[in-house]
Amino acid sequence: MDDKSVNTAEQLRQQLYRIAPEVFREGKIDWEKLKASLGEKTTYDNERYTLNWAGKGAAISQIYEPTKKTLTPVKGDSLNFDSCNNLFIEGENLEVLKLLGERYTQKVKMIYIDPPYNTGKDSFIYKDKFYESKKEYLKRTASTERSNTFQQNQHIAVNGNENGHYHSNWLNMIYPRLYLGRNLLKDEGVILIHIDENEINNLELVCNEIFGEENKLGTIIWDKGNPKGDAKRIAYQHEYIVVYARNKADFVNKSKLKRPKKNAQKILNKAASLYSKLGKSGVPADLKNVVKKYGMSEKLLHDYKRNITLEDINRDFYQWVQSQKNFSGGEKAYNKIDEHGNVYRTVSMAWPNKKKAPDEYFTPLTHPITKKKCPIPARGWRYPEKTMKKLLNDNMVIFGPDHKKQPERKYLLTENMFENVPSILFFGGSDDKYLRELDIPFENPKPYELAKELISYFTTNNQDIILDFFAGSGTTAHAVLDLNAYSPGRQFICVQLPEVIKKKSSGFDHIASLSLSRIKKSYQRIVESLPDDLKEEFETKQGVKVFKLTDC
Repeated sequence: MDDKSVNTAEQLRQQLYRIAPEVFREGKIDWEKLKASLGEKTTYDNERYTLNWAGKGAAISQIYEPTKKTLTPVKGDSLNFDSCNNLFIEGENLEVLKLLGERYTQKVKMIYIDPPYNTGKDSFIYKDKFYESKKEYLKRTASTERSNTFQQNQHIAVNGNENGHYHSNWLNMIYPRLYLGRNLLKDEGVILIHIDENEINNLELVCNEIFGEENKLGTIIWDKGNPKGDAKRIAYQHEYIVVYARNKADFVNKSKLKRPKKNAQKILNKAASLYSKLGKSGVPADLKNVVKKYGMSEKLLHDYKRNITLEDINRDFYQWVQSQKNFSGGEKAYNKIDEHGNVYRTVSMAWPNKKKAPDEYFTPLTHPITKKKCPIPARGWRYPEKTMKKLLNDNMVIFGPDHKKQPERKYLLTENMFENVPSILFFGGSDDKYLRELDIPFENPKPYELAKELISYFTTNNQDIILDFFAGSGTTAHAVLDLNAYSPGRQFICVQLPEVIKKKSSGFDHIASLSLSRIKKSYQRIVESLPDDLKEEFETKQGVKVFKLTDC
């Protein structure tokens, strides 16, 4: 009876953790937080490890306040309203997230956001008012009228770093939005958040609380390649992309977090070109390079013509691979071509653990030419005898010129076209030039190619939904459209507050109209670039449905 009671209690805890990891602290239920999650008033006076700040209670209360808004379709501003699944919503994102919960709870595969970094110059919709009424809040956000254009900037407050609630203001803004966003994620869903050094520490603490520390997938360092020029301290040239899963176990079971080796196809193409010369009359590339380097007459090469051998091909291929400055170390390792034209690398077959391997991992290998035994690694082979025999039969073991060299395992590039996503991504440049060509004025836009790459890592074209509730200039929507050009199936939901744009940015009243314009113009550019066999499907099935946040 007692065992059953214990099991039942543990099952309940596991179920509660699955739906509300934020109410747990160090493996135990935080009863005050659970009460707050159920909409009850609570205090945070208990001495325990927790993240706290001025206004946290009010920020949590905002999560549970019902919205009196609705999403109204605007077909006149839309593009293929009746045939596409992409959504663009103009309105305050906290209210929009509550409305999206009615239809999209546990439907979103990926949240990808670039929120304000809290640099001291950011504008937040929340001023330092932690206990204002819902009516006052709606009045400030101007969401009670169609004039959602924020005609006066009294609705937006600059969160200066001289403010005593500098970090608290940012936390009060981000907390309820992340909480509501989590509710929209599938169990295997993920969230990626761009941030810089100003709030990285607080962001990770907030995400640990909302998503659970054990659901963190990691933090990606985005190396932008250009240090900040006005820095008074260390010049940062990187930002962070914080990554959490709604449920890490489900994500691992249902997702393959891999990326294509960037230069794999380039390597294969070069190898195929060189291999096609096998047995043909010609001059090795290294001799050609010497003649060219010293300005010698090419007539000298005539006497050196001979049938190209596999050794010649491998020498030329190795030199070419090593000369590629943008290749990673892992890519440069694939510098050999076998007798069938396959590109491969060799890897040690030594037992990887510190302890000695079992006896069956010490089977000696005989060199095919000298017929003598090759050296066995001190701790044994990586594979048991049965596996070693199969590798030998499949010609996947590479021997040295004689028996003195330890044999190695052969890895074909065609069987290893994908690699793990690294913790550091090198991605310089910006979309400034592209947006100027579209006549879209926007400061510091994120490169859509970076967004496109990240989205491709974490989603598939199997109707995966990507949500961005800080849409900005529309980078996420553009990236999804670009992916759909050749691999249709992903959908975006983008939300943008209609924040007034400064007068110098002529042509747009607010950021939401700018973002929508960028989406439409990017769509048109993609249409113009597509071949005819892909153009019709993209042109009719892609686009954007526009909605506005209005009173019911």
